[in-house]
Amino acid sequence: MDIISTLPAVEAILNSISATLVTTGYYFIHKNNIPAHQICMKSALFTSTIFAVVYLIYHLNIGNIPFAGQGYIRPIYFLILISHVILAITTVVLVLTTVYMIIKGETDKHKKIARWTVPVWLYVSVTGVIIYLLAFHFYPPTD
Repeated sequence: MDIISTLPAVEAILNSISATLVTTGYYFIHKNNIPAHQICMKSALFTSTIFAVVYLIYHLNIGNIPFAGQGYIRPIYFLILISHVILAITTVVLVLTTVYMIIKGETDKHKKIARWTVPVWLYVSVTGVIIYLLAFHFYPPTD
């Protein structure tokens, strides 16, 4: 097994870690534990950045693999995939804007945009894992 073929699993693990960190960071901010919140959110940002690098490496080497599922699952898969891709792009903008606001010290603006950032980021992370499971385990590619 070459390293490239392991990357989709690595991506799913990174998405799972990111979702866990974002959720934990959300918990900490609501408990007013700002240092723990910052650690979680910085770690989630780092994990998501590593995910993006791994994703690019994989797709630059492999390209796109057709989804092997047939029947009712096919439109469900593509609905999840399309919403995931659109919101993944949106997440980059939201996360960077949220980070920028806190760096500038604009806490109120940070809070307002974070209310949108967190659920979108979680959706993208969780659907990334679902896409991986569907495309590589439940309906694996045919060789």
